[in-house]
Amino acid sequence: MVGKPGPGRTARRHPASRRHRAARVSAALRSGAAARLLSRLSALNVVEGSVRLAAQAFLTALPLLMTVAAFAPGWMKDLLADSLRAVLGVRGDTLDELRQVFSATGTPRDAAGAVGVVVTLVSATAFSRALQAVCERCWRLPRAPVRTAVWRWLLWLVVWLGFLLLQAPLRSGFGAGPVTALVLSLLSATLLWWWSQHLLLGGRIGWRSLLPGALLARSGTVLLSRAARLAVPAAMERSLDEFGPLGPVFTFLSWLIAVFLVAVSGLALGEYVASTTWYRSAAAPRGRGEIAP
Repeated sequence: MVGKPGPGRTARRHPASRRHRAARVSAALRSGAAARLLSRLSALNVVEGSVRLAAQAFLTALPLLMTVAAFAPGWMKDLLADSLRAVLGVRGDTLDELRQVFSATGTPRDAAGAVGVVVTLVSATAFSRALQAVCERCWRLPRAPVRTAVWRWLLWLVVWLGFLLLQAPLRSGFGAGPVTALVLSLLSATLLWWWSQHLLLGGRIGWRSLLPGALLARSGTVLLSRAARLAVPAAMERSLDEFGPLGPVFTFLSWLIAVFLVAVSGLALGEYVASTTWYRSAAAPRGRGEIAP
C-alpha cells in the first residue's frame, strides 16, 4: 500500500509547480492580447508619429490660421481668438499677445496676397498628409494615390478650421451650461475623428470599424483639453515671463505633442479593438464595401 507523500516530497514539488505556473503565465503574457497590443503600438511608432503631427501642425496649420485671420472680418478674428482661449485656457498677457497676432491687418494682409494664401493652403496640406499617413499605418493600408487624395486634404483642412472656430460656443454649450457643453464637445469630437478617418482613408475602412478609434481619440483629446485649461495657462504665463514671446511657443508645441500622442494612441487602439472577435460579433454586419481589419 502506497502511503501519502511526506512533507519533504510535497515541499520538493512546490518549487517545480510554482516554476511551471510562472512559465505558463509568462508564455500567456507573451502571446496574449496585451503583448500583441504593445507589439502593434511599437510597430506603429506612435511617439514618432505624434511628434511629426505636432511639428506639421505647428509649422503649417498656425501660418494658415494667421493668414486666414489677416483676411477674416473682425467678428471671425474675435471668434478665433476666443476659441483658442477656450481650448488652451490662455489668459492675461498671453491672451493679449494672441489677440494682437490675429487682429493684425494692413502689412500682413498685403504681404500675404492671393498667391500667399494659395501657397499657405497648399503647404498646410502637409498636416493632412501626415494625419492620413498615420491612419493608413494604423490600418496597414498602402498609401493612397496623390491624385485621388488632394481634394481630401483640402476638405479636411476646411472642416478642421470650421471646427476650431466653433470651439468657443461649443465649450460654453451655446449658453446652456457646463453639462450641455461637455456633451456637445464629446459629440462633435467623435464626429470629427470618425469622419476624418473615413475621409483620409478614402472609404477603404467601413464606418463601424472606425468607431472605436473615434471614441478613444475623442475621449483622450477632450479630457486632455479640459486638463490643459488648468495647467497650460500658468505654464504659458511663466514661459512668457522667463523667455519672452517665444516662451509660450515652446509650451504650445509641447501641448501639441501631448494632444497627438493621445489621439494617435486612440486611433491605434481603435484599430485593435475593431479587429477583436468580441467587437466583430457585437457590431452589426459590415457593409459590402468595408475591408475587414
